[in-house]
Amino acid sequence: MRPMIDQMLEFNKQFVETKAYEKYKTSKYPDKKIAIVTCMDTRLVELLPAALGIKNGDVKIIKNAGGTITHPFDSTVRSLLVAIYELGVEEVMIIGHTGCGVQGMDSQEMLHLMRERGIDEEHISLMKHCGIDLDSWLHGFDDTDAAVLETVDLVKNHPLVPKDIVVRGYIMDSVTGFLRRIES
Repeated sequence: MRPMIDQMLEFNKQFVETKAYEKYKTSKYPDKKIAIVTCMDTRLVELLPAALGIKNGDVKIIKNAGGTITHPFDSTVRSLLVAIYELGVEEVMIIGHTGCGVQGMDSQEMLHLMRERGIDEEHISLMKHCGIDLDSWLHGFDDTDAAVLETVDLVKNHPLVPKDIVVRGYIMDSVTGFLRRIES
């Protein structure tokens, strides 16, 4: 069987040849001046934009596992800072969702799966000796609402985020797209 990536590249070739990209043309600046931090969950790929009425060019969407920020100087925060200072973002939405795979994720189980897939114990030990707390880094969260609120707090109180940036947290229903605001 042909790899799925090859099939996607074949589609891409046709997409470009037929100029299907024309309807997606826009600038790098978000028209709505909003950045959204959300989960990489496959259920949100089309549901989130459809449920919020956003189209290409409207917002900056930053996705990661869990849609949360785990460190104040990680790549998600860097992306937010670029969005704010270089691209004119004025509001930030942190959007978690129901049934998130990161909720309840167990770091020991993840390490077990790594070993099963052939990652040497030596590499795992090397990470630990380099000061990386794999238990903390690979651990999920227990409560989605609390994880989103923690991320909202981190962004609102980040020393490099201006105080006039509006930051709010939400949970999206992964089936209906309903957005519920959460507040502390």
